[in-house]
Amino acid sequence: MADAGREVATLGGGCFWCTEAVFVDLRGVDRVVSGYMGGPLPNPSYEQVCSGRTGHAEVVQVTFDPAEIPFREILEIFFTTHDPTTLNRQGGDEGTQYRSVVFYHDDEQRRVADEIIRELTERRLYDDPIVTEVSPASEFYPAESYHQDYYARNPYQGYCQVVIAPKVSKFRKAYTSRLKR
Repeated sequence: MADAGREVATLGGGCFWCTEAVFVDLRGVDRVVSGYMGGPLPNPSYEQVCSGRTGHAEVVQVTFDPAEIPFREILEIFFTTHDPTTLNRQGGDEGTQYRSVVFYHDDEQRRVADEIIRELTERRLYDDPIVTEVSPASEFYPAESYHQDYYARNPYQGYCQVVIAPKVSKFRKAYTSRLKR
């Protein structure tokens, strides 16, 4: 639940470590929490979600000030920082838990998500069709504490150096004017 004057966006763009590392640096974003959404199993563990059998996606829940960064801009950044055309996969991460998904929290978020997907499709920015799922938000389960702020706490870990660091660097160059620092 967002604080007064704040909204929540819940997005799955592959590994939540990568997605969190992008959104945490945005001006107007108050909090980014890695977690799970979209499956029927209550309180799933990382191991259960990684099995691909729970129906959950790895997501981030982004709490933001819509007066400073509107939901539309959150989604524009989301669509430029992952591949929305690969079904159940981002890079080497494969399975339904890595699907591209926007879990909307109200009708306006759904409208904006559908509109952006339609616009991106019409502009033919991608060679393949966008497969991003747009679904109603369900129960959000925060991931285990060792997943929170993973990139910031483990910048020299192999996955962070090879996968996350280049993505964050590209993001920071493209959105310099939107960064907190």
